[in-house]
Amino acid sequence: MRLNESIRSRTKEYGSSIIRAYVQLPKNREEIAVLGKQMLRSGTSVASHTREASRARTDSEFCSKLDVLLQEADESQLWIEFLIDDCQIVDPELPKIHREAGELIAIFTTIVSKVRSSL
Repeated sequence: MRLNESIRSRTKEYGSSIIRAYVQLPKNREEIAVLGKQMLRSGTSVASHTREASRARTDSEFCSKLDVLLQEADESQLWIEFLIDDCQIVDPELPKIHREAGELIAIFTTIVSKVRSSL
């Protein structure tokens, strides 16, 4: 199974929204700077792992790349939760990005399950 252009574009847009949210974060508090960089790293890697999965040579490699993508999407949700809940960052885009990560997790979990069931 390969990924279509629509899902590739969606994960790239997710990464772009992460970048925009990171740029808006106040960097004057150390914890926000650290959490923001973690969010930036994990959030943008979702798109890069989508690209890597698209180039997988086998279904096993495809699933392996998507497993890493799922970990990174879940991790980016955690950093967003820390920023909102513990750092009191009020940005209406962060909850939207958090929801999108959840939707991407659901989509890719379904894809991995279908591919693995066919192996």
